[in-house]
Amino acid sequence: MSAALLDTALVASQAIVALAMVLALFRLLAGPHAQDRVLALDTLYVNAMILMLLFGIRSSTTLFFEAALVIGVLGFVATVAIAKFLLRGEVIE
Repeated sequence: MSAALLDTALVASQAIVALAMVLALFRLLAGPHAQDRVLALDTLYVNAMILMLLFGIRSSTTLFFEAALVIGVLGFVATVAIAKFLLRGEVIE
């Protein structure tokens, strides 16, 4: 009974995170300002990282956890680069 409940909760969580990703993608495409698009991109990579973690919990493999770590690092670097570009107009000085 407990395994079925955990599986149901994981599937529901994956569906909710996927819905959040769709809404963030909408904001990324329709955002009126560049700052809105940067925040939507940041939200999108955090949701992708959470989705990978949920897949890892559900499948009991470490591959998804490593993928979530890579998504987190690349998303952080991308957010910093985009924010620096918006503030100064250049990424590398």
